[in-house]
Amino acid sequence: MSETDRAPAVSVVVPCYNGGQYVDRVLASLAGQTFHDFEIIIVDDGSTDAATVEKLASLPPSVRVIRQENRGLSGARNTGFREARAELVLPLDCDDEIEPSFLATTVNAMMAAPKNVGVVFTHIRLSGAAHGELERHFHPFDLLFANGIPSCALIRKRVWSAIGGYDEAMREGYEDWEFFLRMALRGYDGVEIAEPLFIYNMASGGMLLGQSSPAHVRLWRYMRQKHRDAYRLSSILRRWRNNRSRPGKVSLWKGLLALVLAKVLPDALFGRLVAARRSRRFMRSNDLGTGGSAAARP
Repeated sequence: MSETDRAPAVSVVVPCYNGGQYVDRVLASLAGQTFHDFEIIIVDDGSTDAATVEKLASLPPSVRVIRQENRGLSGARNTGFREARAELVLPLDCDDEIEPSFLATTVNAMMAAPKNVGVVFTHIRLSGAAHGELERHFHPFDLLFANGIPSCALIRKRVWSAIGGYDEAMREGYEDWEFFLRMALRGYDGVEIAEPLFIYNMASGGMLLGQSSPAHVRLWRYMRQKHRDAYRLSSILRRWRNNRSRPGKVSLWKGLLALVLAKVLPDALFGRLVAARRSRRFMRSNDLGTGGSAAARP
């Protein structure tokens, strides 16, 4: 088998929708990795911007570019996973970056992890319209109420396949939250690297606060309906008891309160409460509270 035929250790999947202005930066971030055994797959999710199309067409053959009709972020990631030649896959949005030691650190951790570990991730350093660091944790109870795992995380391809990939109906956001919740519900675990090796670009009008926050009410309702059994009181209490020793962010009473408020308050009022809480949280993190990833999809 030739060197070019050998499967790499990692496939880096970069969804791109009209994000040509970020491509050089994300490729530079990957070129700076201390771990080199990886391939790069850019999924052009139906870009309509001529500059982006031209940029992607000019990339060297070492970068595999796959063009498809627009299917949203979940659809782009699923395409990248299907095309990945490696067993370990890293989704990396085109406007984000990783520190030079990211791949070396996460791959080593995954190689040392038990087989039930489906994901390895790091803490986050914010950039762009926000500043500060965010701790991330894999907590099966917390995941019922909030996402504690970055979208950029090293994932076993077999786990992605076993749980059915990303939900392509979730085009407004939270697709990564729902994916990791499903992973936890299927009994898979995660490993946290307590270093901010993922650089998350916060851009005004992006997914995190610009798009997902106003849609939180219907997105979380969709998740609760999809995973109805997991949100029964007995299941919530059992998951809380079984995971009390893990580091987490959501207390039992806060989780139950959020669930009650989501059910009894008008959607508009509950949405305003969520937006206000997020603004306070991001202000405490010394960021502007106005952004999110610029990789948002129509």
